[in-house]
Amino acid sequence: MNGTTTDGNGASPADAWEDLVTAALLGTGRRPPARLAPGRPAPVALLDAAAEITVRRRAGLRPARAGRRRRAPGDPRPALPAAAARRLAMLLADRAGGASGGGRRGSSPDLTELLPQWLAAANAHGYAAPAQALPALLDAARGRTDLRPAALAFAGPRALWLARFNPDWRFALRSAPGGAALPEPGDQGAIHQLWQEGLFAERVALLGALRSRDPALARELLAGTWPTERAEDRLMFLDSLRAGLSAADEPFLEKALGDRSRNVRATAAELLSALPGSALAARMAVRASACVALDRTGGSPAIMVEAPHECDSGMERDGVVATPPAGRGERSWWLGQLVEAAPLGTWPDRLGGRTASQIVALPVADDWQGELHAAWCRAAVRQRDAGWARALLGSPSAPEAGGPGAVSLAERAKLLATLDPAERAEWVAGFIATHGLSEAFQLLGVCGVPWAAPLGRAVVDALNIARDAGSYPWSFSGVMGLAERCLDPAEATRLQALLATPDEREDAAPGAGGYWAEAFQRLVTTLRLRAAMADELTPKDTTGAPEHRPRPTTGSGAGEHRPAPTDSETGERRSP
Repeated sequence: MNGTTTDGNGASPADAWEDLVTAALLGTGRRPPARLAPGRPAPVALLDAAAEITVRRRAGLRPARAGRRRRAPGDPRPALPAAAARRLAMLLADRAGGASGGGRRGSSPDLTELLPQWLAAANAHGYAAPAQALPALLDAARGRTDLRPAALAFAGPRALWLARFNPDWRFALRSAPGGAALPEPGDQGAIHQLWQEGLFAERVALLGALRSRDPALARELLAGTWPTERAEDRLMFLDSLRAGLSAADEPFLEKALGDRSRNVRATAAELLSALPGSALAARMAVRASACVALDRTGGSPAIMVEAPHECDSGMERDGVVATPPAGRGERSWWLGQLVEAAPLGTWPDRLGGRTASQIVALPVADDWQGELHAAWCRAAVRQRDAGWARALLGSPSAPEAGGPGAVSLAERAKLLATLDPAERAEWVAGFIATHGLSEAFQLLGVCGVPWAAPLGRAVVDALNIARDAGSYPWSFSGVMGLAERCLDPAEATRLQALLATPDEREDAAPGAGGYWAEAFQRLVTTLRLRAAMADELTPKDTTGAPEHRPRPTTGSGAGEHRPAPTDSETGERRSP
């Protein structure tokens, strides 16, 4: 603003504005503003003067020097088919609607919950986002953190370019930009420059990309700047080493065990313990073996446990946290950390050459079974050991809902994630057939989408049994919502028979029959909509027929699509 401009009384607009603000804050009765038009009540005159000065302040702004603008980067990915682009606009427009938090949802599909699945499918096909959809995509990702990875990957490098112009979209610059424009693999100069000068999100993306194509260069870059990085950044960079973790990472991780940040040290130790051949894993095996042994003095063999009596400096350096959380004993806390960090291959030799299943079946003396088995569960998840996971899960049709070693539904869900998708779905289907749906929700959440046919049939059959039994219908709303997002759309035809309103039993919840019919109608409608969405995203040849491209898979790994995160008890999707 031009500071030489004055109002009619010789005061600059800046001084006059400050006088008005002070009067408004203190009240015109205590501080009458100067230079107000006479003959009007002071509050009214103050507001009139404020409006006048506001216009003058805006009109008095000098044009700013034009900044240097970089052109939006190109996006080489194929354009989205027209029908799919229209569907995206519909989903984004409806994102603020959705179903209400309580009560009946009606028979219309919840488009809000279809957006994550649409984005996953579009990314699997490798499409570029339409330029006109980028603002709405960024707004949707801002409001829902669960959408951000898929939305930013689909939006591509232009989303990052656009986010620099709007403070509301700065989250995109802090998030890992899946579609960020990275240097070519052979352009060493550009790679080093981006690592030295790029935004944090760009550096994380660069490190992730290099891990897949040149892990040695990724470690070299990280080691070169490691001492000067902030602790929170070191932690994030270290976490990126989980992808493609190998024995070649061990020397760097061993050095990180001496980091000044406790969280960095703990993460380095966790990564090293996931490498069964590492020196840290060997040290942990020695410590854990000293605590767990086979007792043959009784009538039958059993496992004997002697928990550590202290946490020495060597244990702390290797990632053992000395102070337990509230309610945990020190010795059991230390024991669990040692066992979960020891290679699972330690135990067959230590416990008489037994297999994982035979070890898990052994009795454990002095009430240590829960602690020991829980630590083995964590070790199986960390080391991705499917054999131990199967042993700890046990049979899905066991009389008790838990396996021989799993201590909670959360533990069982993590163990299931180590199995391949087909075996995972088969186990959960067997669990539902035996135990029903009351405890299955968290287990369903780790199964790939769309559900395999046996799992889909098990869920639908269990819902139908619950309906016929007159069960309270609203208690199954979470599973029904999962079915809408995860059931194979091909199941829509088989579900037609469930659309009629059943005769209500005398002991059924009031209105249950109508609710079930409404819910199954919504399920069928949603499945058909998902089928239409998949068809719209399928590339067509010049005749309009679908091209014979490999179908996007949902196998285990980084590309596997999972349902949106939900609350394990209620089955409702968590708010961001």
